[in-house]
Amino acid sequence: MQWTLVVPLKPLARAKSRLAGTAAHGLRPGLALAFAQDTVAAALASPAVRDVAVVTDDELAGRELSALGARILPDEPGQGLNAALEYGAAMVRTARPQSRVAAVNADLPALRPAELARVLDAAAQFPRAFLPDAAAIGTTLLAAGPGVELLPAFGTDSRARHRASGARELELDTVDSVRQDVDTGDDLRAALLLGVGPRTAAATARLLIAGQ
Repeated sequence: MQWTLVVPLKPLARAKSRLAGTAAHGLRPGLALAFAQDTVAAALASPAVRDVAVVTDDELAGRELSALGARILPDEPGQGLNAALEYGAAMVRTARPQSRVAAVNADLPALRPAELARVLDAAAQFPRAFLPDAAAIGTTLLAAGPGVELLPAFGTDSRARHRASGARELELDTVDSVRQDVDTGDDLRAALLLGVGPRTAAATARLLIAGQ
């Protein structure tokens, strides 16, 4: 049982503004790209993932993520995160109407393929399901089974909004790498403790050097 993941990614120049206290403006685009690369690489290595569609208008990110094996979709709606996810899911199902589709954040640099598979296998038991983030406020993954609309409600308090929409909240232990998104410096430190992918490790090393 495999899934198609839809990963939204805003233009790198505007990404990760909440890391301003940790990384200078000129370094944040590189960090955002590294997060996305490690997320996509880990996802494609998961036995539960058939393919990954990235919705982005960023040319550099598109080239780099395509080289990893992702399908790149332009953000035609141009109306924010949830519209991009709805569009991506619709494009996936235009080709394969019965696809299992999951929206996944692009900032999971510690993502482990086996942990992602555990989450997706659990999600397959429900029409719609989601995984809250490490802060227990947001959402890092929202899944919809065959023939079920994704109905994304990412953003502020998305955990509560996804629960209110009827999606089943997944209560799983030992899937910390799927919960740990990175918006702040504390988030980045938590991801580093879990162990990040090689591109994030390199980008973080450059960050430390620049801060000396």
